[in-house]
Amino acid sequence: MIDLMSTLAISDYASAHYLLDLFIENAGYWLVFLFMVIESSFLPFPSEVVVPPAAYLAVTKGDMNIFLIVLVATAGAVVGALVNYFLSVWLGRPIVYAFANSRIGHACLIDREKVDKAERYFDEHGAVSTFIGRLIPAVRQLISIPAGLARMNIGKFVIFTALGAGVWNCILAGLGYWLGKTVPLDTLYENVEKYNSYFTIGGFILLAICLLYIIWQAMKKKK
Repeated sequence: MIDLMSTLAISDYASAHYLLDLFIENAGYWLVFLFMVIESSFLPFPSEVVVPPAAYLAVTKGDMNIFLIVLVATAGAVVGALVNYFLSVWLGRPIVYAFANSRIGHACLIDREKVDKAERYFDEHGAVSTFIGRLIPAVRQLISIPAGLARMNIGKFVIFTALGAGVWNCILAGLGYWLGKTVPLDTLYENVEKYNSYFTIGGFILLAICLLYIIWQAMKKKK
C-alpha cells in the first residue's frame, strides 16, 4: 500500500513537473487562458503550474505583463466554470429531477418540492458560496456544479466566479512575482508547492469557518 502511494505521489510530481516545463517552454497568454479553462472545468489540473510560473517569467524575462496574466487567467477560469455550469444544467439537472420523482427518491425522503427549495436557497445565497468556493481547494472546480443544478442566475454566477477567481489568481501571481525576485528557475516548482500547501491549509480553515457560520445561522433560525 505504501509503495503504491509512493508511486502515485512520484507520478503526480513528475506530471506536474512536465506540465510546468511545457508551460515555461511555450509560455504565452493563450496558454495561460487554455490551461485555466481546463483547470476550472471538469478535468483535474493544478493552477499552481500556470499563474505563478507566468508571473515568474513576467518578472525574470519581461515577456508578459503580470496584470494581463491575472486578467487572462481569470477569463479562462470563468469560461471553464461555465462549461461545468451548463453541463450541470443540461445533463445533471434532468437526472436530479428524475431521481426526486422516483420511488427511490421518495424512499430517501427527497421529492421535487425539496429540490425546488434547494434551488431557491442556492439562488439566494449562491453568490457568496460561489465567491468563497473559488478560494477553497478541491471545492474550486466543483462549485459550478450546484450552481448549474440550481440554475443560479447566470449574471451573478459569472460576476462572483470572476471575483473569486480574480482574488485567487492575484494571490498566485503575487507568489510568482515574489519568487521571481528571490529564487532561481530550477527551484520554482518546489517553492510553488511549498507555499501552495500553506494556501491549501488556509483554504480549509476558510471552509471550516464558513461551515460553522452556516450551522450557527441554521440554529438561530430554529430558536
